[in-house]
Amino acid sequence: MSAPTSLTIPLNAEQQEQLCDVLRGGNYRLVQVPHARIAAESERCRIALFGKSGKCLVQGKGASEFVEFVLEPHVLGEARLGYETVIDPRVAEAHMGVDESGKGDYFGPMIIAAAYVDADLCEKLREMDVKDSKRYTSEKRLLEVAAGLRRLLGRRFSIVPIGPAAYNRLYRQMRSVNAILAWGHARAIENLLEAVPDCPRAISDQFGNASQVKKALMQKGRGIELEQRPRAESDPAVAAASILARAAFVYAIKKLEELYGVPFKKGASAAVRESAVRLVAAYGPEILVKTAKCHFRTTDMVLEEAGSHRSVLGPDGQAVSKPVDRSRFQRPKTVKAEKN
Repeated sequence: MSAPTSLTIPLNAEQQEQLCDVLRGGNYRLVQVPHARIAAESERCRIALFGKSGKCLVQGKGASEFVEFVLEPHVLGEARLGYETVIDPRVAEAHMGVDESGKGDYFGPMIIAAAYVDADLCEKLREMDVKDSKRYTSEKRLLEVAAGLRRLLGRRFSIVPIGPAAYNRLYRQMRSVNAILAWGHARAIENLLEAVPDCPRAISDQFGNASQVKKALMQKGRGIELEQRPRAESDPAVAAASILARAAFVYAIKKLEELYGVPFKKGASAAVRESAVRLVAAYGPEILVKTAKCHFRTTDMVLEEAGSHRSVLGPDGQAVSKPVDRSRFQRPKTVKAEKN
């Protein structure tokens, strides 16, 4: 089943304000759409918020990706999309799940985690009420479950942190978030195969062409069956990986706060931009390469406020997202149907 390319999500007044902050401060290009309060484009989708109806329309190949990684965690505060029970007769068979955290967050690393389950572990995960990390409303509870998972799994999980400096270097070289994800997924799989060399299958969420991960695998992982599916977090192994990845991201953000004495907000909202301005004022513009994902549009906004420019960031801080290919999106006249 392919991921949907057009999604409509109703937002209340507070959520609409949060979405406006995200679109103005994140890695998006503002555009004009008839009757929309605000509209923006990324590399893979177009987002339009209609003020009268309060509906957010997301269109393009990356529609589900935007809802999952941006709208749900940073605006809705809960997971809504596609969590119907997936009937998979192999769910209790030995396999690993792979997931990531930090992809849509300006500050901090991107974390990729892999977790192994078999029939016995699958039952224990159910008893622990393991679910996708976005479905935990309490960060404290998420960290508690992550700690329990680490004790339960022992060596049967792996975590690959890509810190901001490394992320910026990889983005300059690859110019694609999905390429970085594929590289990180492959490393997490390879690392976990050290502990469970006979694991036959790896499942992850659908973020790009599965061949990207396959090509990034080294000799140890070439024989594993790779499966990408929409809403893969319904699988217990992927849900466990999502919790481990998010917990590692939360701890990484806390370490940055301790190191620099500045609050590091999650996401890519106006509050995030304010934190970045404070950080630059205290440590200089170059600090962004060490703490943030510099290809986000937020970087330009922060540097402009500081009276600076990307040229001070060095090669790794000057790479920006590819121009938007508007031909992949429906024309604005399609959007007019949302007028109230």
